[in-house]
Amino acid sequence: MSHSTNDYIRLHFIVILFGFTGILGKLISIPAVEMVFFRTLFAAAGMYVFLHLSKKSTRVSPADRITLLLTGLIVGIHWLTFFISGRIANVSVSLVGFATASFWTAFLDPLINRRKINLIEVFLGLFVLAGLLIIFGSEFNYSLGLIVGIASGLTCAIFAIINARLVARVDSYVITYYEMISAALAIGLFLPLYSEYWAEGHALQLMPRGYDWLWILVLAWLCTVYAYSAAVELFKRISVFLFQLTLNLEPVYGILMALIVFGEAEKMQLNFYIGTFMILCAVVAYPFIKRKLNPS
Repeated sequence: MSHSTNDYIRLHFIVILFGFTGILGKLISIPAVEMVFFRTLFAAAGMYVFLHLSKKSTRVSPADRITLLLTGLIVGIHWLTFFISGRIANVSVSLVGFATASFWTAFLDPLINRRKINLIEVFLGLFVLAGLLIIFGSEFNYSLGLIVGIASGLTCAIFAIINARLVARVDSYVITYYEMISAALAIGLFLPLYSEYWAEGHALQLMPRGYDWLWILVLAWLCTVYAYSAAVELFKRISVFLFQLTLNLEPVYGILMALIVFGEAEKMQLNFYIGTFMILCAVVAYPFIKRKLNPS
């Protein structure tokens, strides 16, 4: 794939925005499930307005429409697991669990696209996993949060691979539109079950307070409508694995921002930072290794 320096700059800006979502998830007072429902609902509404004003057609084939709606369900599960991980552990743990997306991509992308497994991608994915195991061993109190965070990484890998195929024939903003509608509907249908068995006091909290509205709108329109659509558009020129590997910098950006915003609550043991450094090394090494093996 041919990509420019501008693509890399955009990619890193998107990663910073994705890292900021963990902080927004912590700032918003309502529970994670209700928060993701509002995020997807407002994002779908924002996409509808944008597509209407820009006069873009939302027509897609019946087969693509089904794929988009099913993918939106996976996106909804991804965001639920990501924010729930941050609530039961902390932002840092949820971000590092999410970073397993490149490991899952190294295996799932060849399987779905019927190509040979790239051993370099597998090695770097395992290297990232080793860093996570170091973190897991040092942060046993956060084991459940890390497991849920890893689930968010798996679902992220799945919908990214699907979107990389779809963007070849469907506009990136149309992809976002359908997937946000699907995610909002799926979470909306899940709310009664959630209220009955998991919600605190068996009651939904559907009334954001104070600055919640501002943070939710930033989450929906900047970190979703813009960042998600721009990420999908980049799949035209950047491989899914390179995208997911770069996303491993999200914990680095997110942890730095979380330390600034939340201070002591985000400080971790030394092994946590050793594992994070290993993830960073994998991101930096990948383009050099690929250029060495494929100098053309």
